[in-house]
Amino acid sequence: MPISMTEKAASRAKNYLESRGKGMGLKLAVKTTGCSGMAYVLEFVDEASPDDQIFESHGIKILVDPKSLIYIDGTELDFVREGLNEGFQFNNPNVKDSCGCGESFTV
Repeated sequence: MPISMTEKAASRAKNYLESRGKGMGLKLAVKTTGCSGMAYVLEFVDEASPDDQIFESHGIKILVDPKSLIYIDGTELDFVREGLNEGFQFNNPNVKDSCGCGESFTV
């Protein structure tokens, strides 16, 4: 299954890339951390690594390294606002549990 993003997330990413003045897209990965085991890493990147898988959604490229892809396959990125807080939200169908603070997850 591909990695995708909602129109709201793509619009936010496009605005940021334009204001940044450079960049080819977003890189989505996971790292080992937190009380549940893994956490998402999301960063804007200027170029792809040789092993990156590249997905495109609403005109935005999403790069994923092969080691992370097995944990986030099928994930949809959304951009949400809740009160004064806003940010990217990860809708990952592989998540079995997450910690109370929402910073980490297990698959």
